[in-house]
Amino acid sequence: MKINMVDLNRQLEPIKEKVDAAIQGVLEASNFIQGEPVTEFEKNLAEWVGVMHVISCANGTDALQLAFMALGLKMGDEVIVPTFTYVATAEVIALLGLSPILVDVDSQTFNINIEAASNLITSRTKAIVPVHLYGQCANMEQIMKFAESHNLYVVEDTAQAIGAEVEFSDGSTRKAGTIGHIGTTSFFPSKNLGCFGDGGAIFTNDDNLAAELKMIANHGQRIKYYHDVVGVNSRLDTIQAAILDVKLKHLNFYCEARQKAAAYYDSALKSVEQITIPFRCSFSTHVFHQYTIKINEQYSRDELKIYLAEQGIPSMIYYPLPLHEQKAYLKFMREDMDYPISTSLCNSVLSLPMHTHLKIEEQDFIIQHIKSFFSK
Repeated sequence: MKINMVDLNRQLEPIKEKVDAAIQGVLEASNFIQGEPVTEFEKNLAEWVGVMHVISCANGTDALQLAFMALGLKMGDEVIVPTFTYVATAEVIALLGLSPILVDVDSQTFNINIEAASNLITSRTKAIVPVHLYGQCANMEQIMKFAESHNLYVVEDTAQAIGAEVEFSDGSTRKAGTIGHIGTTSFFPSKNLGCFGDGGAIFTNDDNLAAELKMIANHGQRIKYYHDVVGVNSRLDTIQAAILDVKLKHLNFYCEARQKAAAYYDSALKSVEQITIPFRCSFSTHVFHQYTIKINEQYSRDELKIYLAEQGIPSMIYYPLPLHEQKAYLKFMREDMDYPISTSLCNSVLSLPMHTHLKIEEQDFIIQHIKSFFSK
């Protein structure tokens, strides 16, 4: 049995004719940069997530960089970031001469710990980045109140959680990436909404920020050859936009399929006392970009990973080393900070195969071998 962490061929099969037609349409129009499908996709995605503006760009890392460039922060300004995340979240902050201030995460959701963040506020703190890890949102109601009380910008990193919904105490709901001042996402092929190469997008309900983001992404120009600010060149190409627009129409199904697969894992693995299945918080849906179990610390996560690989079952560790232990970020560390939860997670988390067309017989095979490992 051939099992993949992500199976993009299986996802493509039912939509191949429409994808082929979309690509062919771009080839015939021969407008490969900023063609009509880009504008159409931005409009459709804005409607789908419920936001006023979507600005597409070259990739998810660029989306984060553009967000911070548009906020007009100054050299040395501090941005609070979880230490248990992919490096891109902090990378762009450091590249812009800002200071990433690393904070531990919650032990259940693995998302940013606001209580810990409250101890990091200084006069230089200007923004906070909640990363919606693995597909479940951080506590955005708490984060927005925290940000308002400290006059901070909120930049949501939604690369893993597009389609997840946050429920507020008044009963209203909003999708991930549409709550903070700016939201960012990635269309890397393995994402819940992925293209056939690189791509990204930025969300905002602020007209002025939207105009600034568009200008910065286009060499700092509103009018061609007239450059108002120092910008960059970051564009989603027309072929990728056309493909994404086809896949967007299936995104509800993709989210539901992942949730169904996660529920099947849950029902079979919740009785395995050596592991902890993913926690579901009350204020957010979970779209399972990853299905990540935690191996109880008296057992070896790495031995389980090796055993599964021997059975032909892939798995991944997201992430093996927290940012506060990465050589590139040691200079941003404060002596009074510790990160027990993130350090523990890096030694205990393991992500199992998860995608939109995962078969029950594949899950049964995976589950069988997890149980076999712990029964040895």
